[in-house]
Amino acid sequence: MRENMSKVESFIDSLWIEKGLSKNSLDSYSRDLNLFLNYLDSSKVELIDVTRVEIMEFMSFRLSKGLSAKTVSRNLSVLKAFFGYLESRNLIRNNPSKDIESPKLPRKLPNTLTEQQINDLLDAPDEKTNLGFRDKTMIEALYSCGMRVSELLNLKLSDINFNQGVIRILGKGSKERIVPIGEELINLLKKYIELIRPELLKNVTEDHLFLNSRGAGITRQGFWLRIKDYCLKANIDASKISPHTLRHAFATHLLNNGADLRVVQLLLGHASLNTTQIYTEVANERLKSIHKTHHPRG
Repeated sequence: MRENMSKVESFIDSLWIEKGLSKNSLDSYSRDLNLFLNYLDSSKVELIDVTRVEIMEFMSFRLSKGLSAKTVSRNLSVLKAFFGYLESRNLIRNNPSKDIESPKLPRKLPNTLTEQQINDLLDAPDEKTNLGFRDKTMIEALYSCGMRVSELLNLKLSDINFNQGVIRILGKGSKERIVPIGEELINLLKKYIELIRPELLKNVTEDHLFLNSRGAGITRQGFWLRIKDYCLKANIDASKISPHTLRHAFATHLLNNGADLRVVQLLLGHASLNTTQIYTEVANERLKSIHKTHHPRG
């Protein structure tokens, strides 16, 4: 078992070095592989002896526990990457995960917010307080730039270029993209940087753009708790909100207002247009809903 764990640790190290994956992603890979190793241990099967059969049985076992097809599909994706790594290092003769298909996943449309709900959410923070103004600026940045929450929290002062009206975002796999920032966000950022941030900084040296009350970078959990509170204040169902909801709204609202799909792809930083394509379905569903509600023959 210890030898297997060593292989997993080497694989995780390679993901960090070669792909620049976040700690959350690396932890997720580790958990999935540990589940598989424990399954092998209980089945008395050695890692080097794993065949397609053991992987299929593992997937069936996971599904029998009531786990979703999406979760099991993720498990398989991790195993494919792991066995591919072992094969490339000549640690196994054959890759047993090759040609195994993932469980069929229902195409689920992402939750989003209407433009009015976005406005209500932006009105929720108390702009008269330092933290309230900071939060309003952060929400505006998420929505205006289509950022992931992790990208927002990792922003540095040097990433903002007011002269060119753009923001530099470091995305997944350390891929960099440049996104324009609108006048509303520029005004909020200028006031935050000039007046609010120095008061939060408290003579501490910190490169992160957005700071907590102690002058340090904000945690993902801390920020998301505040978003949930603002949703409640704005009468938005917080149970339907995820860290990606504002990013979904950014893409959907752009398409609703006539933006080209490839432009949205670039702004979101998607490697494939297929990933962006789902937002056209969200926009179409919204149009159907409006037609059904307001047309006399709907």
